[in-house]
Amino acid sequence: MSDLATTDLAARSPYGVLTDPATLTIQRLLPGPIERIWAYLTESDLRRQWLAAGEMEMAVGAPVEFVWRNHELTNPPGERPPGFGEEHRMDSRITELDPPHKLAITWGTTGGVSFELERKGSEVLLTLVHRRVPDRATLLNVSSGWHAHLDILAARAAGEEPQPFWENWSRLKEEYGRRLPE
Repeated sequence: MSDLATTDLAARSPYGVLTDPATLTIQRLLPGPIERIWAYLTESDLRRQWLAAGEMEMAVGAPVEFVWRNHELTNPPGERPPGFGEEHRMDSRITELDPPHKLAITWGTTGGVSFELERKGSEVLLTLVHRRVPDRATLLNVSSGWHAHLDILAARAAGEEPQPFWENWSRLKEEYGRRLPE
C-alpha cells in the first residue's frame, strides 16, 4: 500500500480490512508524539489500560506474557459474552524491534502481529497487521478484538473515556461478520 493509500484508509474508516485472505490490517491516527504511542505499546502499565499487561524487555527474541483483564479496561466494562473468562494469558516473543517505529510479536497459533508507527504532523499513524489468521471464526474474534482495543487506545490517547468494552466488542463482531467475506 502506498503512503497516501494507508493514510487515506486510516482517515476513511476505523474498520480493519483483509489485505490478503488471512491478514487483517487496521489503522488509526492517534494524537502524538510518537514516543507516547510507543510507550502505550511497550510499557505494561500503559498497555494494560487498552490491551493487556505484561513486562516487555526491549530485545528481539525476548519473551512477553500478555495478561488480559478486559473487564478492567472500561467503566462500566459491559457484559462479558459467554465463553470468556475474567483473565486470559498468552506467551509471545518479540520478533522485530525498531523503537519507536516497529514492534512485531508472535501471537498464539497465527502468523503474528506487527505494530508500525509513523509520524504524521502532530499525529501518529498506527498500522496493526495480524497475519495468517487460520479461519473465519478466529478472524471475527481477532478483528472485533483489535478494533475494540484500538478504540480504547484512541480514547485514552485523546484523554477521553472509552465506551464499554464488551458491548463494543459484541457490536463489532456482528459488524465484521457482515463486512468480511464468508
